[in-house]
Amino acid sequence: MGSHSKGRNKSYDYSFKILLIGDSGVGKSSLLLSFISNLVHDLSPTIGVDFKVKLLTIGGKRLKLTIWDTAGQERFGTLTSSYYRGSHGIILVYDVTRRETFTNVLDIWAKEVQLYSTNHECIKILLGNKVDRETERAVTREEGLALAQEHKWFFLECSAKTRENVQQCFKDLTLKVLEVPSLLGNGSAVVKRQILAQKKLDPRSSGTGGCCS
Repeated sequence: MGSHSKGRNKSYDYSFKILLIGDSGVGKSSLLLSFISNLVHDLSPTIGVDFKVKLLTIGGKRLKLTIWDTAGQERFGTLTSSYYRGSHGIILVYDVTRRETFTNVLDIWAKEVQLYSTNHECIKILLGNKVDRETERAVTREEGLALAQEHKWFFLECSAKTRENVQQCFKDLTLKVLEVPSLLGNGSAVVKRQILAQKKLDPRSSGTGGCCS
């Protein structure tokens, strides 16, 4: 239907913004790399913000996922609100071998989502990473599931190293986004404009009043 496609460049039906959030070192960059490509290797910590684009077809729809990754440390100041703004899906990542990263999901990350996320129906997945290190596990699967159920989040455990459940996580998230009419409504050209504005860290990137501290 009346697509605002410009020539053949518009090779997707919807564009979704997905965030990876969680403490530094929980494996967000490795998860992203594992999903984008077939390679996983040790990565140096992300400085500020990085994003990758993945085109895929799910449920007959061609989708463009722009997946944002941070260093997991609160050193962004004015970036925080623009980072969260307009996201369709949020993956809250913790490391199953480090209990404090699980505790911080609630103490830090869930609070940020509440504070800054503008799409209140955006889909959230709680993701326990590093299940390949089962002998070092400090957080049980049951604890993760209980926390997710309490907050009406979806839940998965995965390993960026072995790639177990990595594709599944992004696929599940995308399918859930496709079920929410309000998210589909803004999964379009507006997202492209936001990405350009956010990349420049332009405080004027949205009309939502005082977004910057």
